[in-house]
Amino acid sequence: MDLEKILKQFGLNQKEASVYLAVLELGQSSVQKIARKAGIARSTTYEILESLKNKALVYSLQKHNVLNYGTEEPKKLSDFAKERAKLLEHALPEFTALYGKAKTRPTVRFYQGKEGARIMLEEILKEAKELKAFSSADDLFTVLDEVFPEFVKKRIKAKIPIKVILRESPKARERQRLGPQELREVRIIPVKYEYHGLTFMWKNKIAMFSLKADLVMVLIESEELAQMQSAMFNVIWDSLFLKQT
Repeated sequence: MDLEKILKQFGLNQKEASVYLAVLELGQSSVQKIARKAGIARSTTYEILESLKNKALVYSLQKHNVLNYGTEEPKKLSDFAKERAKLLEHALPEFTALYGKAKTRPTVRFYQGKEGARIMLEEILKEAKELKAFSSADDLFTVLDEVFPEFVKKRIKAKIPIKVILRESPKARERQRLGPQELREVRIIPVKYEYHGLTFMWKNKIAMFSLKADLVMVLIESEELAQMQSAMFNVIWDSLFLKQT
């Protein structure tokens, strides 16, 4: 059995494990003898022995005016492990609180190119029950020519409805006309509001596609940011309904 490995898993570092085993094998011995047995410099060995002493794994005594160290009985290792476990158990609520805080922080992922777009669109298909989107239809079918039609087919097959706000254009009107048969509801904003991109919203995620120059995507996961973006979408969506009725 690899005792040194067990001691390291138990929480001692490499040198502490070597020194502890040297003392265990030698019995009460001087720092010089322990250092020689462990193959570690005398000054370093003294520091390690004091560290082990603080952990109640070794003890010291003066013998013929020479400082000697010996090990407590090995059962002390088990006691030490139990104390460490109790300490961890006591601190567990604080660790859990810190973990919870980290979970609420926004996470951001970046993708590039058409392969990155496919990865992001597949994630949407796996997770979304419904979608909201801003888009420029002309840019969409130019930049994501073969990728986006494939996504639309899969979305329809998965029965994922979408509400989308598009800039005025013949292509946007076509998307609006075909909407009912493709589970898509479209509302149009004037062409003067210029943008070249695509934004999807679902659950606690926002996926943003830059459709001008380089194809770059950003995926943000944050409940607060997703709620805010969804609220902004709803305000525009509702105002467009009032204008168009």
